[in-house]
Amino acid sequence: MPPLHAMPPGSLYVKHRLGGWMPDNPRHFKEWLDKTVDYVRKQPKKVEELHASIKEFYEVIISSTEVRMLFSMMFEQVPLKPPYNVDPTGQRSIRTWEEMLQTFDYLLDYGPKWLYNTDGQKGLVGFPFNAVLDWPMATPAGVSAFLRKDINRCFRNMLAEYSTFLASSSSTAVLSSDPEGWFSPQALQAMGEVASEGYGTISFEEAFICDPSLPAYGYASWDGFFTRVFRDNVRPIYKPDDDTFIANACESTPYNFQKDVKLRDEFWVKGQPYSLEDMLGSVSYAQPFVGGTIYQAFLSALSYHRWHAPFSGKILDILSIPGSYYAENYWEGFANIDPTTQQPNPDPAAPNNSQAYIAEVATRAVMFIQADDPRLGVVAIVMIGMAEVSTCEWAVKEGHISKGDYIGTFHFGGSTHCLVFQKGVELDLIKKPPYTGEETNLPVCGLLATILNDPLPESRHSLAIAK
Repeated sequence: MPPLHAMPPGSLYVKHRLGGWMPDNPRHFKEWLDKTVDYVRKQPKKVEELHASIKEFYEVIISSTEVRMLFSMMFEQVPLKPPYNVDPTGQRSIRTWEEMLQTFDYLLDYGPKWLYNTDGQKGLVGFPFNAVLDWPMATPAGVSAFLRKDINRCFRNMLAEYSTFLASSSSTAVLSSDPEGWFSPQALQAMGEVASEGYGTISFEEAFICDPSLPAYGYASWDGFFTRVFRDNVRPIYKPDDDTFIANACESTPYNFQKDVKLRDEFWVKGQPYSLEDMLGSVSYAQPFVGGTIYQAFLSALSYHRWHAPFSGKILDILSIPGSYYAENYWEGFANIDPTTQQPNPDPAAPNNSQAYIAEVATRAVMFIQADDPRLGVVAIVMIGMAEVSTCEWAVKEGHISKGDYIGTFHFGGSTHCLVFQKGVELDLIKKPPYTGEETNLPVCGLLATILNDPLPESRHSLAIAK
């Protein structure tokens, strides 16, 4: 097998899509991973020298035969052939769970880099921990391991430690104009292009509150940069006083639109239907939405990551539902066989193709709103953490909100979100399904859909939950 730098772009590889959390050309991702793992192998740490969360992870694996078996098997089950043997020598980049933990430990001290490249393609690794687990997640052992509560507790603690670093001034090292910095000409151009979608040409500096004359453009941390704020009037609210027109809650790309959603469904199968009880945490919360409609959209790595109220209404309740961080649907892993080649065709940027599935299993935050407009009744807004993007923070927790109000944010980027509507709500979406994953962002606070139905029965205007 020739060295990676000698391989023509795209050969043996599938583009990483849906939000751009991995490089456009997987060759860049593989080069980054090989380089990272090579550094870690040359400077291994003793267990007692590891970060606290990684030492805990080590103890959980080593103390359980079942867990140790799953983490060993997930690396053994990755096919040792192109393109899954990502090391040019014919070896897997990550060969053991011990190397995985050593790599995690290294990544905890560095913010995500913009990977400079000269072929005109985006080169960032927005999910560095996800990159390490990209193929292990696609194995049967990975599917089982990453649904375990003890393992997700380890991931939660590891990512909490990472969040602390990303909120510190030390994380601004990657907010530079260096080739691998987020204010390099290439990165600024890419972020400006995303901000310009639907608005003509606008630069990063024109779009977001920042000061290019200051170090790190005035951002105090990586988290401050990634939760950056648009300048006034960059994203105007579409008809703010008329809820006939529902605004877009997140700067996001349409992913799915499903009607007649069931209380319970087999969301783990290949089609990934929505299951309201699993998604909303209980039968009581799910029952008012049976037979209703779900709209789902995903956020880009380069986009605005704050949430805004899609209509005006009263907050009825807020839930925080713990769940997985790196789980993907079994049928999007190595079990997904290409009908043409009869070869495994796993999601190359897991868990991107599992976004409907993770609406039921991932860490998520839910807000129930009684809309002012009687045609909407009660709507559930579900913000879903995905991989490193696991902190969902509501900025409001009670009272009345107005269309376009800032209501919360994803920390460390963006993920995926759903709007859940009751039966009887009929919507005319500005971008109609089916969706291919190649659509561009709909601007936050811009038009998402127009309400077509008459007012709902009074019985659907409240949320009766058995506490």
